[in-house]
Amino acid sequence: MSDSSTIIKQLDEATINKIAAGEVVERPASVVKELVENAIDAQADRIEIITAGGGKNLIRVVDNGLGMTRDDLQLAVRRHCTSKLDPDDLMDIRHLGFRGEALPSIGSIARLGITSRHASESHAWEIAVEGGRERALKPAALNIGTRIDVKDLFFSTPARLKFLKSDRAENMAISEVIKRIAMANPKVRFTLTGEDRSRLDYANVNGPDAHLVRMGQVMGKAFRDNAVEIDALRDTVRLTGFAGLPTLNRANSLQQFVFVNGRPVRDKMMLGAIRGAYADYLFGGRHPCVVLFIDLDPHEVDVNVHPTKADVRFRDAGHIRGLVVGAIRQAIAAAGHRATNTGGSATLAALRPDGVRATEAGNAVLSGGGQGVSASSPANRPVSSYQPAKPLNWDWRQSVYAPQTATQEQPSSESEEGAPLQEMQERPQDGFTAPPAQSSLAQSTPLMSGMPEMQGRMADVSTPSADARANDSLPDPAALGRPLGAARAQIHENYIIAQTEDGLVIVDQHAAHERLVYEKLKASLAAKGIARQGMLIPHVVEMEEDDVERLLGATEELERLGLTLESFGPGAVAVRETPAILGKPNIERLVRDIADDLAEWDKTSRVEEKILHVAATMACHGSVRSGRRLRAEEMDALLREMEATPHSGQCNHGRPTYVELKLSDIERLFSRS
Repeated sequence: MSDSSTIIKQLDEATINKIAAGEVVERPASVVKELVENAIDAQADRIEIITAGGGKNLIRVVDNGLGMTRDDLQLAVRRHCTSKLDPDDLMDIRHLGFRGEALPSIGSIARLGITSRHASESHAWEIAVEGGRERALKPAALNIGTRIDVKDLFFSTPARLKFLKSDRAENMAISEVIKRIAMANPKVRFTLTGEDRSRLDYANVNGPDAHLVRMGQVMGKAFRDNAVEIDALRDTVRLTGFAGLPTLNRANSLQQFVFVNGRPVRDKMMLGAIRGAYADYLFGGRHPCVVLFIDLDPHEVDVNVHPTKADVRFRDAGHIRGLVVGAIRQAIAAAGHRATNTGGSATLAALRPDGVRATEAGNAVLSGGGQGVSASSPANRPVSSYQPAKPLNWDWRQSVYAPQTATQEQPSSESEEGAPLQEMQERPQDGFTAPPAQSSLAQSTPLMSGMPEMQGRMADVSTPSADARANDSLPDPAALGRPLGAARAQIHENYIIAQTEDGLVIVDQHAAHERLVYEKLKASLAAKGIARQGMLIPHVVEMEEDDVERLLGATEELERLGLTLESFGPGAVAVRETPAILGKPNIERLVRDIADDLAEWDKTSRVEEKILHVAATMACHGSVRSGRRLRAEEMDALLREMEATPHSGQCNHGRPTYVELKLSDIERLFSRS
């Protein structure tokens, strides 16, 4: 065949590099990831990143790692040159980078400059690559370490610039990359700066709690204070990390981080395992906050299945999934009744006058108030209950709530409502004991001559109108020392006020009892097994052969949950039994949903979720309702049972069942500290 008829052509080196760069360099954040990972592989403990124009104009990474010699620097910018891979064992990958493609790929689409100095060299060396053309080495000045400058990204492939997002979006992507890498390397200090971005500075952390401190730096104090530690070992796989309490949840899964041998990954199977572990605690599309570190033999995981190494493949995925689900559930169970402390912080913020929104504060000023807006102010009330502001010349003594004194003229026979006054005074206060006798101070204090009438009215303000305590006796000191304290009162016929040694606890009685009933139902199902209802005529569901194969592979797990099915030809399954607790389910939809879960996650919890949903509904209807008045003994019994029941800190919908306010925080509301 002559050359003129040849269709297949050998690509030149520049084109090959540009194509390779398209796989490795998706956006500026991809460049930052590759360069920072190289710095970590070089054993740097201080890495500084500087960007401009969202990383399109400039990316500079400076580290204090080992650096490179003159000869190593010249090889580093050439394709497939690496010091991190053993040719005799390609699966033994113990570094973040290993292909030797990043630097030459970046140099083919940008202006790349590298300056590096090794400890064995008397000075540094510098090399430049522009659009794939390598420049000659030359001496330079630099301390031990490496500095890499990437300018004018995609200048040789301008068409790709059109697919980049705004500078702000690219800056956010770069920040996300640094956050993920920083979480896995707490002993390294990361600094991210630039003229068009806010500064990120994660100080290096050492000690046994280094990872938790770094989590607080990256994910915030709320996660650090409301996460439980995970430390599990199964065979040769070690799982560590932190699982957020179920009440600390988000609307998406962006706060779920997984690291495999120190490498950040977004593995679908791992996300499915996290979802399954929290299936019993979160509903309504809420997602937990989790950070997991999986360490295992490099031969048990393939990290070379994706151009950017974002995905991995485990040799035994089921083994890893079982470890993740079991470890998270065990950690959450060990937390007992614990709930997040963010509820108390939010309550205090709502009560604090300076924590209101500017618009509400502005409305308060316009309506004559200059002290801000409280949680009970008109700005925070529903529209239907809003009352117009009083005129500025309004006399508070005209209010029906003004304290009554001897100087006021009392109705002799009937109140304003028309009821006999004596009957009103003798009528017991609903839900409380009779009001105590008026204080001697209020009875004996005469109106001093020359003092205004207001003096007399204010004398009796300290006298309570009713005894709002749960009981007359002082709280049991032993109960005060318990986590949820001693019950003191019930307000709005739904919220229990409990006193602790250093604060108070507000409990939603319906949500709390709902969780307690739900946990008892689950324990009963686990002990007695799930009852099944047989079908007189098997229900046949036709579907794709691939879906049938997936279902047949999961028959053992499905049968454990009360769903029995078998093959009914090449493209159908026959369902013979269903869980009795589900009543009359839509069998065809249920089976198809299970098949979809198996196709997407290689695992299904659809039946279990439906069973738990029915149990949660039963618990909701069988628990103490809002509006029911409880005696002091009943309230204390509820608190003690909450303390003894795992997961009682959140209801069946993932919301907290109680809020704790520390006395020190309450005192700050009144400027006492």
